[in-house]
Order: sequence, then C-alpha cells, then structure tokens
Amino acid sequence: MSGLNVEVLRKAFDGFDHNRSGSIPCDFVADILRMMGQPFNKKILEELIEEVDADKSGRLEFPEFVTLAAKFIVEEDAEAMQKELREAFRLYDKEGNGYIPTSSLREILRELDEQLTDDELDGLIQEIDTDGSGTVDFDEFMEMMTGE
Repeated sequence: MSGLNVEVLRKAFDGFDHNRSGSIPCDFVADILRMMGQPFNKKILEELIEEVDADKSGRLEFPEFVTLAAKFIVEEDAEAMQKELREAFRLYDKEGNGYIPTSSLREILRELDEQLTDDELDGLIQEIDTDGSGTVDFDEFMEMMTGE
C-alpha cells in the first residue's frame, strides 16, 4: 500500500479515535470506508472484521485497520487521488469560491460522528483551518485528507 494511502488511513483512523486510545470500534470501519469513497460489501466487511480483530475486542488497532482497509482500497497514483479529492472539495464548495466555510465543515464532521462534542469539533476545526481564516481552502482540505 502506498505511503499516501497509509497517511489517508491514519488521518481517518485518528479522526474516529476520539479518546486517543489507539483503537476504534469495529462499527466505525464502514463509516470510514464510506467517507473515503471506497466501495465495500457489508457481509464481506463483517467477515473481514471478524478475521482481523484477533483479540475479539470489538475494536481495531491501527495495524488491524490497515490490514482490513487494504483489502478494499484500490491503489491509485497521487494524481488520481488529488483529482478525486478536488472533486469531493467541489461538492462542499457550493458557491465555487475556492473554500468551504468552517460552519459547513462542522456539519460534515458532525454527520460523520454524532458523538463529537462541541469542544472536540472546535479542536478538529482549529487543526484543519491552519490559518484561522474561518474557511478551509483546498490546500487545507488536502492536508486534512492526506496528512501532507
């Protein structure tokens, strides 16, 4: 698996590891794959989770998560990945002005995880909106999605 994909997986994993325990509940895996635009079969996903959750804890550590996700992720070159991310950005940039308001980003993050507190959302948005502009431009969006 390419370094870029591992970084994307790390970002996604960390985004769902709210208490920074180093593991995520198995039922978050489908959400992460969906968020990344990865197609999957629910029954196969459940079987693979059972297979990779070696300690049967109902939680996946990052290496287990990567093993599982690698079975679904189609390797792409960096250019194709950037093109897909640009298209995803365009979907949220409804006015076509080159940025997403952090209020929209807050809604997106809230939809992805209803368990996030306002403080956690504020922290995530501060991390993403690195220049404090109240908006997320494509570069900040790319950094959020790829860790680069």
